[in-house]
Amino acid sequence: VQLQAFGGGLVQAGGSLRLSCAANGRSFSSYGMGWFRQAPGKEREFVTAITWTGSSTAYADSVKGRFTISRDNAKNTLYLQMSSLKPNDTAVYYCAATNKAYGTNWLRNPTSYDYWGQGTLVTVSS
Repeated sequence: VQLQAFGGGLVQAGGSLRLSCAANGRSFSSYGMGWFRQAPGKEREFVTAITWTGSSTAYADSVKGRFTISRDNAKNTLYLQMSSLKPNDTAVYYCAATNKAYGTNWLRNPTSYDYWGQGTLVTVSS
Protein backbone atom coordinates (compact mmCIF):
# COMPACT_ATOMS: atom_id res chain seq x y z
CA VAL A 1 0.00 0.00 0.00
CA GLN A 2 1.17 3.54 -0.70
CA LEU A 3 0.54 6.25 1.85
CA GLN A 4 0.45 9.99 1.38
CA ALA A 5 0.26 12.31 4.35
CA PHE A 6 -0.88 15.87 3.98
CA GLY A 7 -2.42 18.73 5.90
CA GLY A 8 0.65 20.06 7.68
CA GLY A 9 1.45 23.72 7.93
CA LEU A 10 2.19 26.64 10.21
CA VAL A 11 -0.12 27.21 13.16
CA GLN A 12 0.06 29.31 16.30
CA ALA A 13 0.33 27.74 19.70
CA GLY A 14 -3.11 26.79 20.97
CA GLY A 15 -4.40 26.27 17.46
CA SER A 16 -5.67 23.20 15.67
CA LEU A 17 -4.75 21.26 12.58
CA ARG A 18 -5.99 18.09 10.93
CA LEU A 19 -3.65 15.76 9.14
CA SER A 20 -4.83 13.21 6.62
CA CYS A 21 -3.18 10.10 5.27
CA ALA A 22 -4.56 8.74 2.04
CA ALA A 23 -3.93 5.11 1.20
CA ASN A 24 -4.26 3.40 -2.13
CA GLY A 25 -5.18 -0.25 -2.41
CA ARG A 26 -8.29 -2.17 -1.51
CA SER A 27 -7.20 -3.51 1.86
CA PHE A 28 -7.02 -0.32 3.89
CA SER A 29 -9.69 -1.57 6.29
CA SER A 30 -7.47 -4.49 7.27
CA TYR A 31 -4.42 -2.36 8.16
CA GLY A 32 -3.41 -1.19 11.58
CA MET A 33 -2.42 2.46 11.27
CA GLY A 34 -0.23 4.84 13.20
CA TRP A 35 1.14 8.36 13.32
CA PHE A 36 4.72 9.07 14.28
CA ARG A 37 6.67 12.30 14.34
CA GLN A 38 10.26 13.39 14.16
CA ALA A 39 11.47 16.75 15.39
CA PRO A 40 14.78 18.22 14.19
CA GLY A 41 17.69 16.46 15.84
CA LYS A 42 15.47 13.93 17.56
CA GLU A 43 14.48 10.34 16.96
CA ARG A 44 11.15 9.39 15.47
CA GLU A 45 8.57 8.94 18.18
CA PHE A 46 5.16 7.35 18.48
CA VAL A 47 2.17 9.69 18.50
CA THR A 48 -0.95 7.57 18.14
CA ALA A 49 -2.29 4.41 16.54
CA ILE A 50 -5.54 2.69 15.71
CA THR A 51 -6.17 -1.01 15.18
CA TRP A 52 -7.46 -2.37 11.90
CA THR A 53 -10.92 -2.78 13.41
CA GLY A 54 -10.88 0.78 14.65
CA SER A 55 -12.00 -0.45 18.04
CA SER A 56 -8.80 0.38 19.90
CA THR A 57 -6.54 3.39 19.93
CA ALA A 58 -3.36 4.35 21.73
CA TYR A 59 -1.76 7.72 22.39
CA ALA A 60 1.56 8.97 23.60
CA ASP A 61 1.23 10.66 26.96
CA SER A 62 2.44 13.93 25.45
CA VAL A 63 -0.58 14.17 23.13
CA LYS A 64 -3.29 12.42 25.12
CA GLY A 65 -6.36 14.57 25.42
CA ARG A 66 -5.22 16.91 22.64
CA PHE A 67 -4.92 14.64 19.59
CA THR A 68 -7.50 12.26 18.15
CA ILE A 69 -6.88 9.53 15.61
CA SER A 70 -9.65 8.25 13.39
CA ARG A 71 -10.11 6.38 10.15
CA ASP A 72 -12.64 6.36 7.34
CA ASN A 73 -12.36 3.01 5.61
CA ALA A 74 -14.80 4.04 2.89
CA LYS A 75 -12.39 6.81 1.91
CA ASN A 76 -9.18 4.85 2.60
CA THR A 77 -8.07 7.69 4.82
CA LEU A 78 -6.53 8.05 8.25
CA TYR A 79 -6.87 11.30 10.19
CA LEU A 80 -5.09 13.01 13.02
CA GLN A 81 -7.00 15.86 14.62
CA MET A 82 -4.60 17.99 16.65
CA SER A 83 -5.74 20.70 19.03
CA SER A 84 -4.16 22.84 21.73
CA LEU A 85 -0.95 22.63 19.76
CA LYS A 86 2.32 23.48 21.46
CA PRO A 87 5.66 24.56 20.00
CA ASN A 88 7.15 21.20 20.96
CA ASP A 89 4.61 19.50 18.68
CA THR A 90 6.66 20.88 15.79
CA ALA A 91 7.86 17.95 13.72
CA VAL A 92 7.48 16.04 10.51
CA TYR A 93 4.49 13.76 10.97
CA TYR A 94 4.45 10.35 9.30
CA CYS A 95 1.64 7.89 8.85
CA ALA A 96 2.35 4.19 8.77
CA ALA A 97 0.47 0.97 8.06
CA THR A 98 0.81 -2.67 8.96
CA ASN A 99 -1.05 -5.61 7.49
CA LYS A 100 -0.63 -7.64 10.69
CA ALA A 101 -3.43 -7.78 13.24
CA TYR A 102 -1.46 -6.12 16.01
CA GLY A 103 -2.96 -4.75 19.17
CA THR A 104 -2.20 -1.26 20.32
CA ASN A 105 0.88 -2.24 22.32
CA TRP A 106 2.63 -3.48 19.18
CA LEU A 107 1.39 -0.49 17.20
CA ARG A 108 3.46 1.81 19.43
CA ASN A 109 6.62 0.31 17.95
CA PRO A 110 7.75 1.73 14.59
CA THR A 111 9.27 -1.63 13.63
CA SER A 112 5.75 -3.11 13.58
CA TYR A 113 4.91 -1.18 10.41
CA ASP A 114 5.40 -2.26 6.83
CA TYR A 115 4.57 0.93 4.99
CA TRP A 116 5.34 4.60 5.59
CA GLY A 117 4.14 7.84 4.07
CA GLN A 118 6.49 10.63 3.10
CA GLY A 119 5.70 12.91 6.03
CA THR A 120 4.11 16.30 6.40
CA LEU A 121 5.64 19.18 8.34
CA VAL A 122 3.80 20.75 11.23
CA THR A 123 5.24 23.94 12.66
CA VAL A 124 3.77 25.46 15.80
CA SER A 125 4.83 29.01 16.56
CA SER A 126 4.84 30.46 20.05
